[in-house]
Amino acid sequence: MTIKTIPTTPFSDQKPGTSGLRKSVPVFQQPHYLENFVQSIFDTLEGLEGQTLVLGGDGRYYNCEAIQIILKMAAANGVGKVLVGCNGILSTPAASCVIRGNQAYGGIILSASHNPGGPNADFGIKYNVTNGGPAPEKVTDAIYDRTLVIDHYNILDAADINLARPGSFKLGTMDVEVIDSVKPYVELMESLFDFDLIKKLLTSGKFSMCMDSLHAVTGPYAHALFEEKLGAPSGTVQNGTPLEDFGGGHPDPNLVYAHDLVEILFGENAPDFGAASDGDGDRNMILGRHFFVTPSDSIAVLTANAHLVPAYKKSISGVARSMPTSAAVDKVAEKLGINCYETPTGWKFFGNLLDADLATLCGEESFGTGSNHIREKDGLWAVLFWLNIIAAKDESVENIVRSHWQEYGRNYYSRHDYEEVDAVRANEMMARLRSLLSEMQGKQYGEYIVDYADDFSYTDPVDGSVSSKQGIRIGFTDGSRIIYRLSGTGTKGATLRIYLESYEPDASKHDLETQKALEPLIKLAEEIGQIRQFTERDVPTVIT
Repeated sequence: MTIKTIPTTPFSDQKPGTSGLRKSVPVFQQPHYLENFVQSIFDTLEGLEGQTLVLGGDGRYYNCEAIQIILKMAAANGVGKVLVGCNGILSTPAASCVIRGNQAYGGIILSASHNPGGPNADFGIKYNVTNGGPAPEKVTDAIYDRTLVIDHYNILDAADINLARPGSFKLGTMDVEVIDSVKPYVELMESLFDFDLIKKLLTSGKFSMCMDSLHAVTGPYAHALFEEKLGAPSGTVQNGTPLEDFGGGHPDPNLVYAHDLVEILFGENAPDFGAASDGDGDRNMILGRHFFVTPSDSIAVLTANAHLVPAYKKSISGVARSMPTSAAVDKVAEKLGINCYETPTGWKFFGNLLDADLATLCGEESFGTGSNHIREKDGLWAVLFWLNIIAAKDESVENIVRSHWQEYGRNYYSRHDYEEVDAVRANEMMARLRSLLSEMQGKQYGEYIVDYADDFSYTDPVDGSVSSKQGIRIGFTDGSRIIYRLSGTGTKGATLRIYLESYEPDASKHDLETQKALEPLIKLAEEIGQIRQFTERDVPTVIT
């Protein structure tokens, strides 16, 4: 086996977004494209030689081929050991678990999360640091800077490793251990939740659930947890076999793309509980019988009921939410007497808060929830948390949420996504909005009076780092909000997200249909943003 040094030239489009580098598969298949980015990761990591890395992905198309390339490059760059998921499968939460459990130097995760998979669909790669969380901006910026000047990469000339079953191998002087990535994750979940109580619920014959893994990475984990450990009937987990193209579906757990699950939970003889997870397993959607739980409500309910779960019953130090996420959890934090932190979108911003024990639970409106047990959001963790609460309270999902609204008020909330719009026009729209901000405060739009208007900037309370231009906020004196933001997770054009929120303390007004309750704000968001003009769309692509 010999180390080959391959000359290369930079690509100009390898700047990581909110969760790594995401492009279409054909882009990653270009000669040197993946290799350039991987070498740039290795070149920017100080003290990498002899260290242990974790490697795996969500099983999408090009996952296994990329893993073989990365293994050979790791060996050529002096890495001491790589722990790689069996068959290349490793959910993002499990990767964080394995990094932390083995005190690894870091990990490389191959996923485009909730984006579609297949030969002409999406692929992604990101680096996670020693705490198990996504690399902070100072690391991703350094990686990007390196991609702009890279002139060679190193790779071992060797045969592929057999990833089909657990085992130990050698690549040059580097150790490769193919691991069962499900086992350590299941063990971690057992340490957090009351499995005996949940098993009693799932085997009582009085409660039924449906878990949809959308042919993505959580299938093996869900089978092991719900059907094997917790005794749920066979068939509880549907679409549980990971497929390279996710069965032709879109592995995004929302009301549009997880429509099969939605039809089951809103149909006749619906089960009591339903949940779905995304491509790499870090997101979740929670449903009750004929009832949808918004992600913003979910983190608020989990925080309010954390005392019912063994791992969190003593106390939680604080809670954090992304800026576009509704303020529902803020009300809970205020009552509990704990801090609530508002961060930019992107799980990496929660890492410092968790490490410093300033926050215990975190949530994003984009169907992500998690805690200090790892440093990623965690879809199956959220499902288990809900099951633990349901078992402890012996109430339905709907009753739990409605009781929560009665106590804290209801935050009517929705996100309108305009996908694959012209990027130039989308940026023109945002630039126009920024130019209006300084004159907005005190301005009246119908019944709404602007309380504040800004382009959200975040100063990290731990390290003092500043992240600016994180989304345009327009807040009104009645607590309502409109937020405009361009997403960093797509691979085609731009995705414009509009977030709408209205707080209703009156319990007699908690039964309105969400879009109806938000109708005045929806019209105002269109008026202020001139959305139709800039997107040339009459309606959003997805409403959640």
